[in-house]
Amino acid sequence: MPIDTQKTPPAEAAAAPGTDRLGGRAGLVLLVLCAAQFMVALDFSVLNVALPALGRDLGFSPSALQWAVTAFALPSGGFLLLFGRIADLYGRRRLFLTGLAVFGAASLLATLAWNPASFLAGRALQGLGAAVIVPTGMSLLTTTFPEGPLRARALGISGTLLSLGFTVGMLLGGAMTDSLGWRSTMALLAVAAALVLALAPGLLPESRTPERPRPDVPGAVTVTGGLLALIYALSTAAQRGFGGADVLGTLAAGLLLLAAFAVVESRSPAPLVSLPMLKRPTVAWGNLGGLVTFSMMSTTAFVLTLYLQETLGLSSLRTGLVFGVQGLASAVAGSYAPRIIGRFGARRTLTVSLLGQGVFTAALLGAGSESGALLVTVAVSLASMFHLGAIISYGVTVTSGVPDAEQGLATGLITTTQQVGITIGIPLLGVLATTRVPLFEGVRTVLAIDAAVVIAAALLVGVGLGSGTGRGRGHRGGRRTGGVG
Repeated sequence: MPIDTQKTPPAEAAAAPGTDRLGGRAGLVLLVLCAAQFMVALDFSVLNVALPALGRDLGFSPSALQWAVTAFALPSGGFLLLFGRIADLYGRRRLFLTGLAVFGAASLLATLAWNPASFLAGRALQGLGAAVIVPTGMSLLTTTFPEGPLRARALGISGTLLSLGFTVGMLLGGAMTDSLGWRSTMALLAVAAALVLALAPGLLPESRTPERPRPDVPGAVTVTGGLLALIYALSTAAQRGFGGADVLGTLAAGLLLLAAFAVVESRSPAPLVSLPMLKRPTVAWGNLGGLVTFSMMSTTAFVLTLYLQETLGLSSLRTGLVFGVQGLASAVAGSYAPRIIGRFGARRTLTVSLLGQGVFTAALLGAGSESGALLVTVAVSLASMFHLGAIISYGVTVTSGVPDAEQGLATGLITTTQQVGITIGIPLLGVLATTRVPLFEGVRTVLAIDAAVVIAAALLVGVGLGSGTGRGRGHRGGRRTGGVG
């Protein structure tokens, strides 16, 4: 289905057909889109080590401090599908720029916060801006770069920076909090948003679907309410467990709303999520792989942080260095993953990447209660390399063969999978580590379950995707639009 595009400045060709070489303007477009994704990833982790200082300064009680994270996670995960579809209908570039402006203003509010309420308002607005930036940025990427080696390379760079954003955030957060105070972490995000917003208008092409069907309001209400309730329940359970009435009540409400959403979408003339799209093996199994790789790797990082500091007694700096090595390993994997996908296909790469992540997560079980930092550094770095391969290959798998008119739907599913995966892993499994005595035994239990889940998912995804090559070659069903030259 064709896409309407607004006039954009002349640009040189993105790449020669069948290659993954980026032209000059294409590189700038990718830089802007990846910078925005990196900024959002940074926001997920840069504040973590600053939470104690933040709590003391603004007067958060220990039990309320988790809302500094939850206030961002709720809107950033809950509104992704809605904004992905709105962008399809009313303009991806326009909404992307709006999201950047909201994110930047919210970061400034969080920087200047004078009490808990003002800070949480800033964090919630940051999450809302992120819910706009992530799906619109991803759909701009997939409609700007045509299916094939070029898109695989673009997704590889984006996935690498996404992974690095979490690692860099942990390192920067500690250094900036110690030297400049916790407010500097929020100020950094405000400056980053301003820089991206200054560059984006002159580089990004506009694209949207030509039709303007009536928005799927019942679908938007049920899916957004369902995701908000689910994320709230799981985030709260991470702090207090699953026994609370509010946790059980919102969990049940979330599941009921998501069930209602499925019914609504089956009857809607212009659904927010196309159920036929979900029936595509590449979309269904690809998103399952993405959900597992994100949820389990975020859980691995969480329990290893506890293990290194609480069991082995490593300092925050040395723990950060372990994850710094992990980040470098991810960067290396990101540079090679597109070539591997081009040779072996996205589907095979996804299956093997999940299997590798599971195997090296299992290798972490060899760490002891008195030593194991070296084993952790090596094993988690190798697991992260396969994790990065899974991130990139599942993005390529899900978007392959999807017409440009539906890329917002596909990328909305991808980014929702990412956010929900990051959100649910720690509440579901992390509680096992923090409630077991001694902590070391809880960590081992979580790692064993983690490895088993990833390996099982690898087998399921491999069977579900079948033997198709999925090599990312151009698909005739979708037309490239909104290109960079």
